[in-house]
Amino acid sequence: GWVNSGTGRISRGRIRKDTLQLHSTSTHKKVVPNFEEFLKPGVEVIHEVINPGLLAPLSNLMQDSPSFRLYSIDMLASCEYLPQELGECVSESCEVYPIDEEEVPENIIGIDQSEWRFDLDGWARWDMPSEDYYDTQDFPESYTSYDGKEVWDFIHAKIEFPSNTATPDSWRLDYNKAVRGLHSSISGHILRSIKEKMENGEDDVSSLRWENEVERRIYSQPGAIENLYFLYMLLLSAVREARVRLIEDCENGSIDKETSQRLKALLEEQFWRGHCDTIDLAANQMRSHGTGEDDTFWKARNRTREFMRIMNCVQCNVCKLHGKIAVLGMSTALQILLGKEGEGVDNERIDKLKRVELAALLTTTGKVAKAVEFVNKEFVAK
Repeated sequence: GWVNSGTGRISRGRIRKDTLQLHSTSTHKKVVPNFEEFLKPGVEVIHEVINPGLLAPLSNLMQDSPSFRLYSIDMLASCEYLPQELGECVSESCEVYPIDEEEVPENIIGIDQSEWRFDLDGWARWDMPSEDYYDTQDFPESYTSYDGKEVWDFIHAKIEFPSNTATPDSWRLDYNKAVRGLHSSISGHILRSIKEKMENGEDDVSSLRWENEVERRIYSQPGAIENLYFLYMLLLSAVREARVRLIEDCENGSIDKETSQRLKALLEEQFWRGHCDTIDLAANQMRSHGTGEDDTFWKARNRTREFMRIMNCVQCNVCKLHGKIAVLGMSTALQILLGKEGEGVDNERIDKLKRVELAALLTTTGKVAKAVEFVNKEFVAK
């Protein structure tokens, strides 16, 4: 499946209670993830320390702050990778509309326009900013009827590294884990939305069976849960590395005052400093696997740029909105952690990161954190 996001703003009927019994969301099996041994301390810290302190305040901040809600995106960009008919998602829940220009804070417009630049060999190539800004809270990530299987099949077959060309200790497989972890995060949000809709008796999920959706979106995807945690650890490491820059933005007026106070308090929490070695387990593995290889990470940068561009083939605009932000968040994390050749990015280069890159990093971290909590609660056997 794909991003399957929607606004929930169209009218919905109710299905009969006797029909609703066919769609119980409590009858699926649970599994024991097969985490690599070295990652298990990180998984434990996530649930015992990180998410209890991070999830609620970060989620609330992402919902409240224009700095992390507003993105200028080219929604009309052409698909260059797949032959497609003009069969866009027919559901109204697929549509997005830009907010009024006067609702966008002037400092956000000014910063985005001044920071945009073309980078031939960058980790991502974000759309050139325009007057069209979209609010992720107006069009939140949830379920629509759109099926993006064709796009995801392309990503797994063409954007990821072929598994038969990589050894088990290759950074190429680590890269694939990050891409698949993003897919798992998106699937987690879809399933959360389906569950809510089923429990509310909404018509647009009346033809779905919960256990079938869980099977195809999580259990049938090899390593889906394990890859989700791997990506989350990469994102947490990147946010920790960017803390100084983010705190400086809070203090120099780049971020509005109310957001700055809340974000600075969150970034100064003890868990960012007290669990560095554990948080960095995934990032350290990826770096160590890339050390000494002749071609190292330029191929990953190229693939990540293409990962961004394949989002233009998504024919649900809400899905495209959230998909592009998520890919930018992942690519920003890789840029911070790996730099050009695995050395990471020093403070001077972190200072050159764009506002939209840091916003996407935090937004994606918040989304993946919520997906981890949902997947752990619903699908992991205790």
